[in-house]
Amino acid sequence: MEKLDRRQRKTREAIFSALIELLSQKDFGKITVGEIIEKADVGRATFYAHFETKEFLLKELCEDLFCHVFDALREPEGEHHHLFQCDPPDSVFLHLFSHLMRNDNHILKLLSCNHDLFLRYFTEQLKEIVQSQLPMFENRKSEKLPEEFWIDHIASVFIQTLRFWLETGRKESPETLTEYFYLAV
Repeated sequence: MEKLDRRQRKTREAIFSALIELLSQKDFGKITVGEIIEKADVGRATFYAHFETKEFLLKELCEDLFCHVFDALREPEGEHHHLFQCDPPDSVFLHLFSHLMRNDNHILKLLSCNHDLFLRYFTEQLKEIVQSQLPMFENRKSEKLPEEFWIDHIASVFIQTLRFWLETGRKESPETLTEYFYLAV
């Protein structure tokens, strides 16, 4: 993602926030672009200058989270913020759980509102992270398992760990969740 100036970043953040707020009130399919731009206080042309459709907006929101995590992997010492700012921990999975725990940009609303589209985007991006981290799971993989199955399995364990955390009241720390995740793979 190319670097955005401060004004563009603020506009994107306002649009993301508007979508997240609307998602807490109603189903994604019932939200209109008109409602998003009204809540974000931006013009229609501004919305479409940033996002082709509301589906693309949802995908971009998910990608921004994962782009941030990927940037932290590539440049742990460099600046990597997008919508999410932090000092990244050593573990990419701990990094992701930390953002989810802090509920950055109300990301938990997206996960808990049963948005199949968001979950699909989330899973696609998660699989890319898993693939980049496969060496850490190498000693646990059976030779009989195809790599594609193994990546899907690890991503599923991450998602199930996240669901467990959400369903049991979000009591565990990111470090504990990361430990559960590693033990379950």
